Amino acid sequence: MQTCSERSESIPLVDLKKQYLSIKDEIDLAVKKVLESGHFILGNEVLSLEREVAEYIGVKHAIGVASGTDALHLSLLAYGIGEGDEVITTPFSFIATAEAISYCGAKPVFVDIDINSYNIDPAIIEGKVTKRTKAIIPVHMYGRAAEIDKILEIAKKYNLKVIEDCAQAFGTEYKDKKIGGIGDIGAFSFFPSKNLGAYGDGGIIVTDDKDIADKIMMLRVHGSKQKYIHQMVGYNSRLDEIQAAILRVKLKKIDEWNELRRKNSSIYNNLLNKLPVQLPKEAGKSHIYHVYTIRIKNRDEFIKFLSENGISSAIHYPVPIPAQEAYRYLNYSESDLPNSYKAASEVISLPMFPELKREEIEKVCDVVKSFINK
Repeated sequence: MQTCSERSESIPLVDLKKQYLSIKDEIDLAVKKVLESGHFILGNEVLSLEREVAEYIGVKHAIGVASGTDALHLSLLAYGIGEGDEVITTPFSFIATAEAISYCGAKPVFVDIDINSYNIDPAIIEGKVTKRTKAIIPVHMYGRAAEIDKILEIAKKYNLKVIEDCAQAFGTEYKDKKIGGIGDIGAFSFFPSKNLGAYGDGGIIVTDDKDIADKIMMLRVHGSKQKYIHQMVGYNSRLDEIQAAILRVKLKKIDEWNELRRKNSSIYNNLLNKLPVQLPKEAGKSHIYHVYTIRIKNRDEFIKFLSENGISSAIHYPVPIPAQEAYRYLNYSESDLPNSYKAASEVISLPMFPELKREEIEKVCDVVKSFINK
């Protein structure tokens, strides 16, 4: 996840080196195996990862791609979404969610969020459906599952596709089902700081639809099923063998790591629950706390205070997508999306990673209390 206001301080926002050291022998062996094989693109490691992810999510097909952005883009293309179409999504996400829609020539239509979950508000979606609407992209924001059943009801009523943006939520469940395997298709990112992250870019698409899976497999390799024979204009979007090998090691740990994130979130909530800040809502397995995000007044002053006390922080995200210069042509205003604008002005993410120690969380919380009580 690209972040804003990140700093390297005594308690980091994320500590990827610490995670690497905890699995160093397995990672080093996996990488060495690929190097010695001499096969670096779309080999056995990618095939094995695809099988393992499909089994984990509970779907029939998984297709490794070059990034989470590509996962969204190729999913939209596979469903034939293009010029003149509309796709409903959230304004409160990383810009890649909207970019993937724009890449296809379609128009993103933004629906405001629920201020408590930060996810798209299903109660508003139906009013934004038009004859041009072809799909809905809910984002499982911060690792919390969107209300996907309500979204699916609307999609079924209007014959729309549901493409889950699972970039921040590998392993999150919704009513005993893994997200990504609930809608028509799921798109995941393996950006290094994700809860399941590679050591470079990467992504994966999951679906039960064989025809769609076959189409995406062609799209990711220049529109080809057979080398030098091209059925369509495609893309270069391949997950490489080294990243797949790394991810296979990490996949074995993901449930343990997600549970540690939940444990750390619970510690935060217990220590901060009497303060005048908005904390993440407890949601059981429906939240994996990819980030631990609170809302607070005087955020800029708060960030400065954290930094002065050795605490790293980040803003996810400081500007709603339609307020970005790239999307101002759509003419949304704050009154159209009040919750998204409110969240963008108040959210702040505190350190969160599986290896975070209780005493480190206590230090962060002491600094938060000091700021509020000063």
